[in-house]
Amino acid sequence: MVGMMPSIPLTVLVLVGVGSPALLFAVLGGASLVNRPSPERSTGPLAAGAMTVSCVALVLAFVVYGTTATDAQLLSYGAWSTLHEGGIAIEFLVDRLSLGFAALSTAIAGVVSAFSNRYLHRESGYNRYFALLALFVTGMLLVALAGNIAVLFIGWELVGLSSALLVAFFHERPAPPANAFRVFSVYRISDAAMLSAAVLLRHSAGTGSLALLFGGSVESSAALTGANATIIAVLLIVAVAGKSALLPFSSWLPRAMEGPTPSSAVYYGSLSIHAGCFLLLRSAPLLEHAPAARLLAGALGAATSVFAAMTTRVQTDVKSSLAYASLTQVGIIVVEIAIGWYTLAFVHLAGHASFRLLQFLSAPNVLHDLHGIEAAMGDRPVSGGSSLERLIPDRLRHRLFLIALERGFLDSILDRFFVDPFMRVARQLSRFDGWLCDAVLPAEPQAAVPGGDDQDE
Repeated sequence: MVGMMPSIPLTVLVLVGVGSPALLFAVLGGASLVNRPSPERSTGPLAAGAMTVSCVALVLAFVVYGTTATDAQLLSYGAWSTLHEGGIAIEFLVDRLSLGFAALSTAIAGVVSAFSNRYLHRESGYNRYFALLALFVTGMLLVALAGNIAVLFIGWELVGLSSALLVAFFHERPAPPANAFRVFSVYRISDAAMLSAAVLLRHSAGTGSLALLFGGSVESSAALTGANATIIAVLLIVAVAGKSALLPFSSWLPRAMEGPTPSSAVYYGSLSIHAGCFLLLRSAPLLEHAPAARLLAGALGAATSVFAAMTTRVQTDVKSSLAYASLTQVGIIVVEIAIGWYTLAFVHLAGHASFRLLQFLSAPNVLHDLHGIEAAMGDRPVSGGSSLERLIPDRLRHRLFLIALERGFLDSILDRFFVDPFMRVARQLSRFDGWLCDAVLPAEPQAAVPGGDDQDE
């Protein structure tokens, strides 16, 4: 059941928790828009302070909720627009799961913010990085605490947009923008599936409240059963597959490593790649009514885990290896959710996010540490392979090695069916936009050439 009378302290604490990174984004983004970016000595402490305030507020909200409530609480902060019936209501659905994930997100973002302050020292895009980080944290908190489908979709979009922009952070190089377009193309599929699920939910249930999906109430069982529940659940799984790099969308993950190491840590090691897992965990009551969708989620998770476990063993750079290692655990978490081990899945998610954060942040030191080990041993460490590998016949092992080395040949598949069509449409829209500008804007009069009449004569 969803309680409708939340305590005032809980309402204020959640508002402070979500508002701090949003205010940070407004301050940094607004200063950049007027061409008055804050100096590094101000931006770093401001970002660290905003993340600390947000984390403390959400931890206190978790404690207050645990001591004063047992049911999920719906917190309402009015509507964004009340001029028409379609105004977006700002609602948060809080319980132990949502508050716990929100507090974990801000704690991880605070660690990354402190690390980034020195890692990006004197970088030309220093303020832009922290503005995008604040936008990302705001989106993650909206996803974690969303009380209706509109808030969830806004948060989902903010996470995807900030992720793509940070992949293209070093835009003076050719590879980061190109890979950012690939990531953004796959995210469009995920967002389309999320939007379709939102439309179908409102059509079938007559409301956009996520209490139907996340609350597990009697009303949700009556409103979402049979075909509707299965279709919505499948659409959510497609959205999760795109955002969390499950098969067949896994090939964009190593290409997203073009961004700065701190952004790789917070996006594709700890938080963004787990956002889909969290959404599945929140929608567990819906999955209970859709056995076919649970089977699909379990199959995707298991296949992704096996594929990523093979691929991570043949990567030649540490960030790609860590990315596929993270994807291995994400696949296992999805399997745990499909089975119904929800508590284990959340503990696994939180522990893995923290562990990968540490690994990604220490990735720049890996080669230095390896050289130290080699110097101490006097030789390069040699791995003889696992006992499982030695049981595989040589011919099959060579084929599996080729598949892993080529990352399942998924790049060419995504290029042909997703990325290239998306880029063609984008180019056509760009040309159409240029045509509209030429048609609407009056042509500038050409300056008269001195003595032109005399020359004509």
